[in-house]
Amino acid sequence: MIDLHLAAGRGKTAIGWLNSAHTFSFGDFRDPARMGFGALRVLNDDRVAPGGGFPSHPHRDMEIISWVVEGALEHRDSLGTGSVIRPGDLQRMSAGRGIVHSEFNASRHEPVRFLQIWIPPDTLGLDPSYEQRHFDEAERNGRLRLMVSPDGADGSVTIHRDVKIFGASLKPGQRIEYALNPGRYAWIQVVRGHLSLGDLILAEGDGAAIYAEASLSLGGLDDDAELLLFDVP
Repeated sequence: MIDLHLAAGRGKTAIGWLNSAHTFSFGDFRDPARMGFGALRVLNDDRVAPGGGFPSHPHRDMEIISWVVEGALEHRDSLGTGSVIRPGDLQRMSAGRGIVHSEFNASRHEPVRFLQIWIPPDTLGLDPSYEQRHFDEAERNGRLRLMVSPDGADGSVTIHRDVKIFGASLKPGQRIEYALNPGRYAWIQVVRGHLSLGDLILAEGDGAAIYAEASLSLGGLDDDAELLLFDVP
């Protein structure tokens, strides 16, 4: 079964410097039918204007993943970590027993767009930690590149939960297949472009929850597409 979540149905936050779309309930957007998908709790598509950003704020007991699509995002936290992440960079911050961090657009001239993903860890009170890796476009072209996993397999970023996140780019005519193990489910998020999922057509911002399917078939259409695939228990 495939349950489509169209972009038009996402919650919105627009406060001048921030334009954010929420796939699941977040902030002032509350929908009892959209509290997450398995271990996937937050999936926000954030666009931050030049000079804008999130001032220092606390988190705890959450795996927070940032995937930059366009522009540059500056991160600082109470561990003393500071970096600028750019397209192709994936950052994982484990808030653990508590951390304070900020995120700002690193540019005074160009906007930044990034996906912010929250996944509760399987163990509470962990030591806060941070990990970052770059995944070249070539690594994701026409294939699902494992970017996040519980064991760091294939050079992926490690997460404290039995969740895998894959990234892929599809050019027109390219096709990829993905097999789901028994008891596993998948969420597809279209980052940009259009793609086919079986007989369905998905556009930028659309999501799809996949239940009780043994395999998935994803195809590139008439423009370059980018997607994330979440494999969750």
